[in-house]
Amino acid sequence: MVRLIGNMLWALTRRTPTGARSLATAVRVPCPSEKEPDTNENEVVSPNFFNRNPHNLERMALAVKDRGWTTQWPSRLYWHRLRYQKSQHHITAFVEHYNGTVVVQASTKEWAIKKHLYNTRDVMASENVGRVLAQRCLEAGISYVTFRVVSWQFRSESIQRFHKAMKDGGVVLSEPKQILR
Repeated sequence: MVRLIGNMLWALTRRTPTGARSLATAVRVPCPSEKEPDTNENEVVSPNFFNRNPHNLERMALAVKDRGWTTQWPSRLYWHRLRYQKSQHHITAFVEHYNGTVVVQASTKEWAIKKHLYNTRDVMASENVGRVLAQRCLEAGISYVTFRVVSWQFRSESIQRFHKAMKDGGVVLSEPKQILR
């Protein structure tokens, strides 16, 4: 069957002045059992709409933000929070949803990041974790996150480079205000 189709295509080709073969015309032969599809059913619109994206209201800034207690630190007024943790040997950054689940994460513990670094805890490691996390956030559909750091920690160069890498990666480091209905 395949050889027959190949021979038919070879017969339809013609030689060009350079000696190469090209397809002369494309001919479509309809099957006798093939009918035209009925397109009228495609035009009917369902009266019921089901939103399958659970984070759609967050993206439209309509979802309710959990405020928490006024004396609570850090504030719980966010949909997605960016966390930066520096341990003795590694740097880890992750985006946390307000219900406590980790949505996206990047760390120098991952071999894909670690193999490109000289040290897993220096300033360049922090910047590269920021780049990777920004890319993963955008791939996951998260473009707004809240990033709160205590002022004396923000003075460190590694956190500033991480912050800059996230912003350069296209992630906005503040969330839009909630639209109250």
